[in-house]
Amino acid sequence: MSRNRLPPPQPPSYLEGRYPSTQKGGTLIAEDVTDLETHERRLCDPNGYRPPVCLRCGHGVLHVHDYRGRVLRADPAQARTTVVRHRCALASCGARWLILPLLLARHLWRRWEVVEASALGRRPAHWPTVPARTRRRWRARLQMAGRLPVQVLAASGSAVLERVSEKVGLAATRLEVVLALGLPLAEAAALVHRLAPGLRLM
Repeated sequence: MSRNRLPPPQPPSYLEGRYPSTQKGGTLIAEDVTDLETHERRLCDPNGYRPPVCLRCGHGVLHVHDYRGRVLRADPAQARTTVVRHRCALASCGARWLILPLLLARHLWRRWEVVEASALGRRPAHWPTVPARTRRRWRARLQMAGRLPVQVLAASGSAVLERVSEKVGLAATRLEVVLALGLPLAEAAALVHRLAPGLRLM
């Protein structure tokens, strides 16, 4: 990064809001589910997405709480799918966990493949069009300050991730963090969320 450039703009609070310790549940990313076909198969299995334990209290029994429809806007593959939430069976806990496959972007109502292709200008011509305003918003988010993601990588305990954080520095943008990780946007976002639940790249 050039030392002569202006610092990147600060991200809005909703991108940097980590889950508070008092929160009951949240979102878990199934990082091994990378395509819609695998996702649909897992949904058909009652245990396909069931967490082994509640991450809030450690209880070993979780029940399916509900299924939620998820619209996939501007998607070349299909228009919608379903995601599942589980609830801790321990009455004093009751945490609810939404399980998202890796391919679905949190809060963006699209597959990560569509988001990445549109935000980075790599959308194939035959794909449905993402509105220009949405593309501009995604690109702007990636150009925002990546200070908190960099700090999370530095504190991860992984020598590899610590080196990435040192390479990009605290003045990096979120896009520079993703590029330094050398991961697709979906995997980079899942990594950040795993290290600091609730933290978003975009």
